[in-house]
Amino acid sequence: MTAAKATTKKASEKPAKSANTNNNLIQFSTKVLDPVKHATQCLVVGCYEGIKLSASASAVNAADAQQVEALLKREGFQGKTGQSLLLLNPQGIAAERLLVLGVGTPKDGNISADNFRKAIQKISEALRPTPCTEITLALAEISVADQSVEWQARQVAESLSLLDYRADKLKSKPADISLKLKKVIFGATKAQATGATKGLLLGQAIAKGVNLARELGDLPGNICTPTYLANEAKRLAHKQAKLSVNVLEEKQMKELGMGSLLSVAAGSDQPAKLIVLEYKGGTKKQAPIALVGKGITFDTGGISLKPGAGMDEMKYDMCGAASVLGTIQTLLELQLPINVVGVIAASENMPNGSATKPGDIVTSMSGQTIEILNTDAEGRLVLCDALTYTERFKPKAVVDIATLTGACVIALGNHATGLFSNNDELAKALLKAGDEAADRAWHMPLWDDYQKQLDSNFADMANIGGREAGSVTAACFLSRFAKKFPWAHLDIAGTAWRSGGAKGATGRPVSMLVQYLLNQV
Repeated sequence: MTAAKATTKKASEKPAKSANTNNNLIQFSTKVLDPVKHATQCLVVGCYEGIKLSASASAVNAADAQQVEALLKREGFQGKTGQSLLLLNPQGIAAERLLVLGVGTPKDGNISADNFRKAIQKISEALRPTPCTEITLALAEISVADQSVEWQARQVAESLSLLDYRADKLKSKPADISLKLKKVIFGATKAQATGATKGLLLGQAIAKGVNLARELGDLPGNICTPTYLANEAKRLAHKQAKLSVNVLEEKQMKELGMGSLLSVAAGSDQPAKLIVLEYKGGTKKQAPIALVGKGITFDTGGISLKPGAGMDEMKYDMCGAASVLGTIQTLLELQLPINVVGVIAASENMPNGSATKPGDIVTSMSGQTIEILNTDAEGRLVLCDALTYTERFKPKAVVDIATLTGACVIALGNHATGLFSNNDELAKALLKAGDEAADRAWHMPLWDDYQKQLDSNFADMANIGGREAGSVTAACFLSRFAKKFPWAHLDIAGTAWRSGGAKGATGRPVSMLVQYLLNQV
């Protein structure tokens, strides 16, 4: 047996053909297995801190005359959370490779949910240099505090299904990768099998929605236009009895009085779209939950032009819309018995001769007038009309999702989504869902004290409130259009994508939104 240390680079990912063929490429299944006799390209086992082997790891160690333990000690492996060691050509067992994952120190016999997630996320990284197409996980025996085997299987499927998407499909020659995972077997006892299978299906469904949101976010603005988003919504509804789509054109929006939304589209050759998706999985009497997404497919800032450096990342200004479509995708996979409305306000923000100018005053669908002091604060201008339009569905609750403010990035970084709400019960439900899905948010203030920053001498309000508390005043602006329903605003400017060498959409907060809907069911 020889040892190979896992690389520290992020794992390469399996390509999806396009947003129109976002299929599950990895097949997951549950099986009762003997870790010594089970034939697989790679067997994955756990190890607690202090080189305390799990039951399966101990069985493998015994079959190999204690060589596994000896190699772990030789390589300095301690079993800390996030450590991994890939052993090649293990003797005494049927597996071709053995991957040992560190799961940390248990407390009262259980490891934390966070430690389990961290361990699972190391699998693709550790196997990156290998040509594995199938792996088997003997991890159901690892007891996780306050979590079931169903939950464990869900984490496995969510994490590994992210390999179904790669961002380089538009390259003439996408990079060749070694790891082409096609099959994952989750080892479980007979008593655990039903729950594990359910967890795998749920994890796959969530990952499929996340991957759709990632793909839409990563597409360039010359491909992913408002029309493209509308067509993507129609694709989701194709042959789906529970989902219908209606796309409002600019003429219809003008008739409805959406002067605020249309002011953003005024400078673009691309027509704006208001995309309305209705998922009817519940009863007719059940009030829907509405998800409202900001869909600015490219944001130059308009006349208030952004600096050129990093402007390419403004293709991600439609990630709120992408998260709505991703969540709907998962709803379709799960066929949840719930009613959900998705409303996407899609437009470009461009600076041509017809573009809205700083100082212009527009009338929103609600009848409130807005002095546009900065055309780069356009997300709230499209969302306010979308929120007013959503009133017609008499929603139980409304959650808008938007890459709204750079100020939120300064406040929370890229770890937590900013959450604002006019309803504490709704805010708590979303925070709980975020914690459960490891897609966390932080509750920000929405006090009346901030509202006065939006005062205007010439209109009912200004669209910006100055540099101080920029994410709060943006939420205060939206709150003026959300008085007729419980409402929450998720500012995902810091969490929707990564910059730098790992540039790419994250698919957040699809996991949080799906968990919130699951909890409502």
